[in-house]
Amino acid sequence: MRHLRPALPTSVLLACCLVLSPIPAAHAGEPPVSAPASRAAGTLTIERVFASPGLNGPSPRGVKLSPDGRWLTVLRNRPDDRERYDLWGFDRSSGQWTMLVDSQRLSSGRELSEAEKMQRERMRVGDLKGIISYDWNADGKSLLVPLDGDLLLVGLDGSARRLEGVSGDARDAALSPKGRFVSFVAERRFWVGAVAGGKPVAISPDEASATVHWGEAEFVAQEEMARFKGAWWAPDDSRVALERLDEAQVGVVTRAAIGAAGTRTFGQRYPVAGTANVEVSLWVMKPDGSERVRVDLGRDPDIYLARVDWAPDGKTLYVQRQNRAQTRLDLLAVDPLTGAARVLLSETAREKSWINLSDAYRFLKDGSLIWWSERDGFGRLYHYPAGRFTAADARLLTPGPGVVTALVGVDEARHRLYFAGNAADPLEQHVYVLDWTKAGLPQRLTEPGFVNAATMDKAAQNLLVTRSAQNQPPQVYLLPVGGKGGTGGKVWVEQNAVTGDHPYAAYLTAHRAPTFGTIKAADGTDLHWRMITPVMAPGKRYPVFFSHYGGPHQQVVTRGWMGGLAQAIVARGFIYFEIDNRGSANRGVAFESPIWRAMGSVEVADQKAGLDYLKGLPFVDPAKIATYGWSYGGYMTLKMLEADPGAYAAGIAGAPVTKWELYDTHYTERYMGDPRQVPEAYARSGTLADAARITDPLLLIHGMADDNVVFDNSTAMIAQLQGEGVPFEMMLYPGHTHRVTGPKIGPHLWNSIFAFLERHGVTPPQ
Repeated sequence: MRHLRPALPTSVLLACCLVLSPIPAAHAGEPPVSAPASRAAGTLTIERVFASPGLNGPSPRGVKLSPDGRWLTVLRNRPDDRERYDLWGFDRSSGQWTMLVDSQRLSSGRELSEAEKMQRERMRVGDLKGIISYDWNADGKSLLVPLDGDLLLVGLDGSARRLEGVSGDARDAALSPKGRFVSFVAERRFWVGAVAGGKPVAISPDEASATVHWGEAEFVAQEEMARFKGAWWAPDDSRVALERLDEAQVGVVTRAAIGAAGTRTFGQRYPVAGTANVEVSLWVMKPDGSERVRVDLGRDPDIYLARVDWAPDGKTLYVQRQNRAQTRLDLLAVDPLTGAARVLLSETAREKSWINLSDAYRFLKDGSLIWWSERDGFGRLYHYPAGRFTAADARLLTPGPGVVTALVGVDEARHRLYFAGNAADPLEQHVYVLDWTKAGLPQRLTEPGFVNAATMDKAAQNLLVTRSAQNQPPQVYLLPVGGKGGTGGKVWVEQNAVTGDHPYAAYLTAHRAPTFGTIKAADGTDLHWRMITPVMAPGKRYPVFFSHYGGPHQQVVTRGWMGGLAQAIVARGFIYFEIDNRGSANRGVAFESPIWRAMGSVEVADQKAGLDYLKGLPFVDPAKIATYGWSYGGYMTLKMLEADPGAYAAGIAGAPVTKWELYDTHYTERYMGDPRQVPEAYARSGTLADAARITDPLLLIHGMADDNVVFDNSTAMIAQLQGEGVPFEMMLYPGHTHRVTGPKIGPHLWNSIFAFLERHGVTPPQ
């Protein structure tokens, strides 16, 4: 899932020149990270964490290969404006970099529409400017670049043509697979235009109701299902499948974007748990809007449209349909000419659990299917032969240990399957390859000691790996894998070595490496923790900044790069500690499911086990352990303070959910059920009823324009605490949404947190 992200912000990525060069043999393993001996160690401050240039160093976004593999393109931000991104291209044949689009020069300066701003919030890029996405055309000679409401068709020579007739509200722009059409959403309709020229036309009906939208993904699809589009082109450009959604029955939340200079209100359609979702239907039509047919999604209208894909030959449309309870997922095969559908296969959740959605599947040209499932309790990949989709036909490709977390690419010609998983270590993620026609174990392609993620070109000939380690910010390299001889030599896209003028090099000598370990949960399960300690004097005891998230579909403790903030906290004399409780991700169904209809239970108990472990350490001051969390973590702070009054020196709750009836359907009901059916579960999991039990100092923080965990959550808690006579402090951020950060606001937030801790005596020893 995508939801409730923790807000331990790391540095925004720095733009500087990327270097593509062969990896020297001496650097094939652990990357060089030692600072020059002559550089004095600096003191890392909160202000420096949020300043430019970003401490992560040059970490590119949106790295892609052209269809012919010649060009590598990337979004790079500017040294003087780390939030503004431009499009750069590297010609692999000439070895030359070129700025393809200067976002500032070509920008219209037009303010984004409210719909575009909210969509960017869903995509977690709400603070970025300039170019945030782009698409290669199928011919490999041009790219489609959305920029401030305009659509630019950009040539490799740097030429740019604005497509005519495009509304300033244009979103979700895409090129059709063959490159004949450009499409976008605007004014609640779906528009198609010829790339060769001419004004686009709306091919969806002109609906009278303002609550009807075509070609868009609804709020919960974007926020919770990681589905950001509502239009899918057939591979031969002959047809397009469009989602139609009607929000009429969805309740309205009045969101007040309270700002320093005034307040604007928005009537946001927000389906809180136990209320109506949007009405969704799926349609298929030709690019001119003709021959429109409705897809048969079944008799139950109260379902989720989870995924939509075309078969490689364009003759079948595949639809994943999830029931409202999220205990069943059906894969439908649809005839795009008639809309008739049949169920190919179904996944059913284990008792007292749910179905997790995934993008780790692929329909192959021979009609067979690579499919991800947790049917044996762990995320695995299976192969279904063409036309045979029963459980007995499925062949397991990735037996344990560990779980598969992503399907990276498929080379059909050589039967090679590339995937990511944590088989070697639950705290690391690696990329593997296997031949699905042969028996044998997968081959690991990435080095130990790193957390790796990867993407591939469409033909699965080149692997783009992003990796990091505890002392190494993200690196990116290209690994050619399509040759007959197997894997070729690696080529750096960005080595990002922490040497010389790297922004973090000045602080590397003082960098404190984390230590890792496990403790036991009440049921005997191993819980992984990570700790960073300051330089400690013998015999002295130190305060702890106990950070947590605690929610499902997140893993906090890994061996990857954490960014500068944790190091800045440690530089202030605090021990930094975090632990992954039961209910968190990448450990299998049995580890995740104990929160079923019981949020705020085992997570709180497991974090308390971490607290008890800390209090038994000779270098920890047991009276100075402060707990911090944001979003689900903010909810956890409140539940932890209520469960064990007096156990913590202080608690910081950022943007907390305080009452699950205020959060959205798809996320909340997945774990908690429908509040109309199980109100008692919601009563136990809420925070308001036990607010009077809070006796430890509490700081409540919230962005006053939050459209995700709406501000009503905090106002409800504020009123409850005041009504119970419970003292607390709060820091509110007018105009800020769920992400409260920036070069000035970030330091203000974190300095406010440490000023609060100092007021309550949570300070390092003298």
